[in-house]
Amino acid sequence: MLTDKEMRTIGEKYIDFLSREYDTEYMLFPEYIEKKAYGNIYAFDGKKYFETQDIKDHLIGTAPFLVEKESGRVVQFGTAYPLEKYLDFYENNTLTPSLDRYWYPDTEEFSHK
Repeated sequence: MLTDKEMRTIGEKYIDFLSREYDTEYMLFPEYIEKKAYGNIYAFDGKKYFETQDIKDHLIGTAPFLVEKESGRVVQFGTAYPLEKYLDFYENNTLTPSLDRYWYPDTEEFSHK
């Protein structure tokens, strides 16, 4: 079982990975962490949004993600539904398969499983 600090480190590593992949500087919302029994949920956006706090600088597609407490795997949620709906899907093991749904911090690769 990972600690909150270890999960936060994985979340930051994921954001760094996305920043490199998409050539955009992302940041975690500093105060937003939703804790669940199975892991912590983090939200992020582009650095420019944090600097300006202007909604026009908000980046589309920056859905919250979960760092699983047991495995350290990152579960990327979507933006089509509210977060609560994705959490229901996760908790009921009914998330729609996707090639980039899960990210593994040890290999920095996405997988559908």
